[in-house]
This record gives sequence, structure tokens and C-alpha cells, in this order.
Amino acid sequence: MSGAALGIEIVVVFFLALFLLHRYGDFRKQQRMVLFGTLLAWYLCFLIVFILPLDVSTTIYKQCKIDHEEHASVPTSLPSNHTAANTSVTPTKSVPKPCYKPWSYIPDGIMPVFWRVVYWTSQCLTWLLLPFMQSYARSGGFSITGKIKTALIENAIYYGTYLLIFGSLLIYVAVHPQWHLSWYELQTIGITAANTWGLFLLVLLLGYGLVEIPRSYWNASRHGHLLIKTYFKASKLMTEKADAEENLEDVMEEVRKVSESIKYNHPLRKYIDTILRKCPVDYQEKMGRNMDDYEDFDDKQNTYPSEKSLVKLHKQVIYAVQRHNRTRVQWQILLQQAIHLEDVAKNETSSAHQFVHSFPSSEPAGWFSRYVYTPTAEWYWECFLKCWFYRLLSVVLTLFSVAVVWSECTFFSTRPVLSLFAVFIQLAERDYNYLYIEMACFVTIFFLCTCVYSTVFRIRVFNYYYLASHHQTDAYSLQFSGMLFCRLTPPLCLNFLGLIHMDSAISHQQKEQTAYTSIMGSMRVLSFIANGFYIYYPMLIVILCIATYFSLGTRCLNLLGFQQFVGDSEMTSDLIDEGKELIRREKRKRQRIEDGENRRREWKERYGNQREDYTARNRGSHEMKETSYSDTVAASNNRQAKYSRSGSRSERDCIELLQDAEPLDFNAETLTDDPLEAEPGRHAGGRYLSMSSSRSRIFDDV
Repeated sequence: MSGAALGIEIVVVFFLALFLLHRYGDFRKQQRMVLFGTLLAWYLCFLIVFILPLDVSTTIYKQCKIDHEEHASVPTSLPSNHTAANTSVTPTKSVPKPCYKPWSYIPDGIMPVFWRVVYWTSQCLTWLLLPFMQSYARSGGFSITGKIKTALIENAIYYGTYLLIFGSLLIYVAVHPQWHLSWYELQTIGITAANTWGLFLLVLLLGYGLVEIPRSYWNASRHGHLLIKTYFKASKLMTEKADAEENLEDVMEEVRKVSESIKYNHPLRKYIDTILRKCPVDYQEKMGRNMDDYEDFDDKQNTYPSEKSLVKLHKQVIYAVQRHNRTRVQWQILLQQAIHLEDVAKNETSSAHQFVHSFPSSEPAGWFSRYVYTPTAEWYWECFLKCWFYRLLSVVLTLFSVAVVWSECTFFSTRPVLSLFAVFIQLAERDYNYLYIEMACFVTIFFLCTCVYSTVFRIRVFNYYYLASHHQTDAYSLQFSGMLFCRLTPPLCLNFLGLIHMDSAISHQQKEQTAYTSIMGSMRVLSFIANGFYIYYPMLIVILCIATYFSLGTRCLNLLGFQQFVGDSEMTSDLIDEGKELIRREKRKRQRIEDGENRRREWKERYGNQREDYTARNRGSHEMKETSYSDTVAASNNRQAKYSRSGSRSERDCIELLQDAEPLDFNAETLTDDPLEAEPGRHAGGRYLSMSSSRSRIFDDV
């Protein structure tokens, strides 16, 4: 099993990152470079989270071996002139328990190389490549060279800031001869600066997530509260959806004007074609009908837009179309959630204990719905068990949050050990229960990452950065999330190692360091950060948790004019009523559509089979009449010979008409509203029986 756990986790984490990217990104429409950069950033960050517990268990095993070696060397270090009497006076050292190699033990030399590759790759992504790729993906240029040029110009200030800081540091070191910094120490200073920036943002996000995640599950158990909040979201989303549609209309009008002014014989027409391909299909068809290719527009003194303005318009089109599609999909998802919550509220008072949907799914039920998740099981889960499960989960998460807050304020104390996570790990370390150590480390890191990453996924900065599921996240937001993950994950893992007293720079203990800590370097190079900022700044999490509990940030945003869900606000009540009316209107619209489909389906099932049977019966009678007519004609062949030529021709016309006409009855049961449902190849006039009731009347008409 040596190294097998590492390989398995590398593969599993890759598919986890790929699944999340598929949920938020769009593999078919977004650029391959954007998808690859985001996938690599998420993958490296998840690797750090999943592999760090293995590093902790391997380090504990190495520390056990060191303790055994020190204990074995104690008797040999005694002086030779010691007698048996004074040897017995020497205090004896307790014999440590035998060391057992963990099942996930990673051989020496693998972890340092692994952490070095993962860390420096993630740092190159977050500080160099991803900012450039962001500007490249957001650029409205029409060629690769133009996009690269735009990205370099936009990042000139960004990269110039790095060079200025690094140059100032070198000058500061040069003017102080007493400082002899080596490359290792300069590298440590750079890592410390990056981790300090990440820790500053980490505490802000963690203080919000530690309170909001347990509270969100508790509120999810309250169906009435959740339904009211859904109404509020519906009102806000409808406003955003209308704004997105209006913005798209304005941009499409601008595209139409430019498209009409620049015809196919203009050199800039290829840029217009590129812009039109990014527009919705209905707008493309509408603009294509207004094109006139038969005039020479070069002779007219028209004012044409420049290439720079077309680049700007291209960028606006991409943003407007993506925002319109996102709001449309989000509205459908939110509408489905609101309808489901209303169904839950109606079914809670049902005595039949059968969950009834307002709009049943048109897809056939699978085996899971037929045999396991039946309407009765669905009623018990949705109306009874789900709320209690969420309440229990909220209580467990609250206890975790309290343990994290307590440990963040006391992890610097090693004697006595006050950090709860350090106590749990040290208790398991005494018995060398490596499986428990790895599980405890993984659960703790996973909870911390959930609090931080979920806050990242909920951040919304004026629609400029917004992560939306169901493939509705744009390229800029995907890459921005990858940058945040790469900057937050290393300080988060260092903070976790400090909570369990595995970071010697904070605990000040002479213990074996993890391979991850050795790559980070010794923070003692900058003592004011190791002994000051890293210890006391996490205590700010208490103030942030209190502010989040009383929703101070939400209330401040509401006072500034940003509509937030505040229970005692008049604006919130108005938005809730508006959202309720919007949901009711959409339900009526959906009900009308479903009733129309049901009527058409019933009409087909009721009258479609009768029409087919009637057609088959008429076809059989028609064949029998044709046979009788042919026998009659053959029998009277000799009699027809004595008539004139015109008479025989009229008779032949009569026979041909009789063969072509089909005696169909004008029956209301066979009439359909849809002309396409009529039998192909048959004229509508053949439905009247009066036109084919007798041979003489048909002959007279002819």
C-alpha cells in the first residue's frame, strides 16, 4: 500500500474538480484555454486539501521513529565510571509504544517534491497566468494577437506593482549590510507575503461561513421562511432578468446599425460577421433579412465605425448574451424551486400521506421512483424527515463552528493545550490510530474549506463576478474563482497545521515538521509576522462571527440601497408580495400550456384511432367497388360498341372519376383542427359524401 493512497486520491480529486467545472462551466462554448486553466487551479487546490492528512500521519510515524531512536541511545550515552548503584539513581525514561507504519505511508522523498510542484504551479497560476488569461478571455479582439496585446496592456499595472515591490525589497536589503539574505530566505519572504495576503482574506470569508452555513441549514428546515425568501429572490431576479433583456435589446440595436452601415464589400465586414455569430439566432435571422447586397456603398460618404469601436461592441455583445442566458436559466430554476416549496406547503396538511405535484413530470418514472422513492416515501421525506435532518445537521455544524472559533483564539497555547483539534490529534497519536488521525484531519480541513469556498461561490460583485451553476458561469468568473482558490488554500492549510500544533513556527516545539511546512519555509525570518500577525489576527474571527450572526453587513447594504432580505423591512415585504404574484402568474401560464397539451393529447388518443379505422374501412369498400365496376365494364363491353364515340368517351370519363373519387363522409368525428393530421395525398374535398353519392350526379357535374 506504499504510495497507493496517494495515487488513488490524485485520480479521485481530478474527477471531483472535473465534475465541479462541468457544473459551473460550459465545455461546448467556452474556450479550451479557460477551461484548462480553471481545471488546473481547482485541481491543485483540492489536491492540497486531500493529501495533507496523509502528510500528517506520515509525519507522526516519523516522529515515533525518532522517539524510539532517542530512547535507544540513552543507555549508551552514560559514562563508563558509573556503577550499578548510581545507575539506578538515574531517572528512567518511559518506554514509548512500538511504532506501526500507517496504511497510507508515503516513502521519503516523495512528499517534498510533490508539495513543491503543486505549490509553485498554483502560485504561478494565481499571480501570473490566470490574470493574463482573464484579460484574454474578456477581450473583444478579433484575433489572437489582438487579444494578447489587450491582455498585456491591462496587466501592465498589475505586473508593474509586483516589480515595484520586489525592487523596493532588493534596495532595502542592499542598503543594510548587516542583512545577508540568501535565495532561500528571499523565497521564504515571498511565500510569507503571499500567505499573509491569503490569511487576511481567509479570516474574512471564514468568519462569514462559520455562521452562515449552519444558519442556512436551519432556515432550510423552515419551509415557510424558505418559501418567503424564494419569493424575495424571484422579485429581484425578475428585475435583473428584465434589465438583462433591455441591455441585450440595446446592444442588438447597436449591432443592427453597424451591420447595416458596413456591407459585404467593406474590409471591416469580417469583424461584423464575427459579432453576428455571437448574437442569438433570432436576432441573426432578423438582421439577415434586412441586408442588401446589390448596392455599392463605397461611393457614398458614410461614417464607418473604427476597429477599436467594433472590439468594444464585440465585448458588449459577449457580456450581454451571456448575462441574458444566465438570468433566463436561473429564472426557470428558481420558478421550479418555488413551485416545489408551494407543493410541500400544500401536502403538509394532506391526510392521505401521498405527495402530489402541481405539475407532474412528463418523463416516465424510473425504477427508483417506482419502488423506492414512492409518493408515500416522498411525502414522509419532504414533509416530516427533511426538516429534522436539516435541524440536526445545523446543530452539528454549529458545534464545529464553535470548536473552530475557540481553537483559532487559543491555538498558540501549547501548555496547556487549549485547541480542541490539537487535543483530538494528540489523543489519537498516543495510540497511533492513523485512520482516526487522517479522518479527523480530513473532516476538519473539509469543514474549513466548505466555509471558505462556499462563501467564494456566493460572492457577487455587481454582476461582474458571479458563479452560477447549470453551466451559466462566464470565463472571467471561472478564472477569478481559480485565482482565489490558489491564494486561499495554502494559508488555510498552514492555519490548520497551527490548530493541531504541527507548525513549529507557531507552536515553538521541537518536533518533526510536515513536508508541507518545510516547503513553506521557516517563518522566523520575519518574526513580527510569525509571532504577531499569524497568532493574533485570527482572533478577529470572533468579531466577524458576531457581525454575521446579527446580519450587520446585510443591514448596512440595505441602508445603502442594495435590496437585501431583512425581515422587518417594508421594502422586503413589498418585494415578497411582488415575487408571490410573479410565481402565481408563471404558474397560470404553465397551467394553460399544460392544459393545451393535454387536450391535444386526448384528442389524438380519442379520435386519431377512429380516423385510422375509418380510413381503412373506406379503403376496403373502395377496392370492392373498383372490382364490381371493372366486372360491369367487362360485361357491357359489347353493348358500348354501338354507341357513338363521344358517348363512350363520356362513359370512360365517368368510370375514371368513379375510380378516383373516394366516398368519404363529412363526419364531425373525423375532422381535426390541425390540417397536418389529414391523411397525406388526399384532397380535403373528398370528405363530402354528397359529391360521390351517385354516378349520375358526378357525371352531371363533369
